[in-house]
Amino acid sequence: MSGATSSRIVVTGATGNVGTSVVRLLSEDPETGSVLGLARRIPDWSPAKTEWATVDLAAERADLTGLFSGADAVVHLAWAFQPTHDPATTWRTNVLGSIRVFEAVAAAGVPALVHASSVGAYSPGPKDRAVDESWPTHGWPDAAYCREKAYLERTLDIFERDHPGIRVVRMRPAFLFKRQSASEQRRIFGGKYLPGPLARPDLLPFLPDIPGLRMQALHSDDAADAYRLAVRSADARGPFNLAADPPVDAELLGELVGTPRRVRLPRSAARSAIAAAWGLRLLPASPHLFDAVLRLPLLDCGRARAELGWRPEHTATEVLAEFLQGFREGAGGPTEPLRGRKAG
Repeated sequence: MSGATSSRIVVTGATGNVGTSVVRLLSEDPETGSVLGLARRIPDWSPAKTEWATVDLAAERADLTGLFSGADAVVHLAWAFQPTHDPATTWRTNVLGSIRVFEAVAAAGVPALVHASSVGAYSPGPKDRAVDESWPTHGWPDAAYCREKAYLERTLDIFERDHPGIRVVRMRPAFLFKRQSASEQRRIFGGKYLPGPLARPDLLPFLPDIPGLRMQALHSDDAADAYRLAVRSADARGPFNLAADPPVDAELLGELVGTPRRVRLPRSAARSAIAAAWGLRLLPASPHLFDAVLRLPLLDCGRARAELGWRPEHTATEVLAEFLQGFREGAGGPTEPLRGRKAG
């Protein structure tokens, strides 16, 4: 699509953390003719060249083929993180809904599909070196999020075999943050019962240092730029890792929140606390996802740099500093999923 003008792009999950960034960047791109944002609720926010339509991917009768008709690319971002206590519900939206998207892309004759996979699709890997896109994508089977992301990788393997004329891109980003997503992510992972000091990390007397808790972060806008580049490039195919440096650990988090004292906490103790809170429905984030995070590999992003010309504008330190500031202020965005809420 590189060099083309007046392209029509459809974005699912367009009102969420990454979706709002993707819609904004695409609407500002001179090569974009129009953007159709799909979400369960239409926002008041209306970027240039953008129209909206309501759709629920979990609904079997959703007319995705009609919505995709005439599109030059579909960027598939829609995802449900909750309820973690009912994985059949998230499976219906995330897996069966995604399969409906893939089938509608083929039925509508859309030439390009850019799919939001994740670092969570990867099998357990090293924390002392980065892996490229050839690392196995079998996920961590005990966590619904990873299981669903990995299943869709296999689904896309078959889709690409059966539809070789469709250009398929799989983005595998690290954990994504921005200031405007702070309240949404607090609701998704912390819930309404999150104690004040935990909602305000700067108030913690010490920071738990858990073995294996070393991960990567990326600004949602930087991830969105990779999606934009993938839409524009006629040669972009296959998986792309996306992450920013440096890797995030307890030492870096302590510097960011102003809590220099770190206390070594065994994995089993941390997991037991999370499992108890989750079992009592006081915490939405499941212990299974915690297990997965401790096992996720670090990502080598050389392919995205070389083939897409992608470079993150924010370091992981800058990303988390911005996010934590938004966390403290109850920052939000112009859509229902991103609505703001002051932390306790």
